[in-house]
Amino acid sequence: MTEIIAATQQAYREAMSRLGAAVNIITTTGPEGDVGFTASAVCSVTDTPPTLLMCMNRNAKLNPIFKAAGFLCVNVLAPEHEELSPVFASVGDIPMAARFAMASWQRLTTGAPVLTNAAASFDCIVDQITEIGTHSVFFCTVQSINLGTAPSGLIYHGRSYHPINPKAA
Repeated sequence: MTEIIAATQQAYREAMSRLGAAVNIITTTGPEGDVGFTASAVCSVTDTPPTLLMCMNRNAKLNPIFKAAGFLCVNVLAPEHEELSPVFASVGDIPMAARFAMASWQRLTTGAPVLTNAAASFDCIVDQITEIGTHSVFFCTVQSINLGTAPSGLIYHGRSYHPINPKAA
């Protein structure tokens, strides 16, 4: 039998841990160089014009850098990038330059760092930022896309990583 409970912060977090989400590294370039963080709060808004949204904690030290930059790249991680996710989530407090040195990067239209072999990368201009609760919601128009060679992905579900490998057609 199911249990209906109040929507407390703890209950909400537990329920959200049961919602699988793609793992992404969001990047931009600020006055001190390239910066990035791990996020699962990314989704499509519309395909005309191609627009997505991503959410970032207002208190994150990178938040003002992303707001000032006005551009970003959403890099969708493939299973082989699982080790990058905690690094860009600040586990181990590795300096930003060392984080970027752990992978191969390129630049597309906006100049944001693009993970060369990501499952997909969305190079975006930030159109609007809305503040809701503890987070900033960035609405971004996609300027260019880099598609990886394998259409596989990495999701976070139940507080752990899971590779997604599409079945061969």
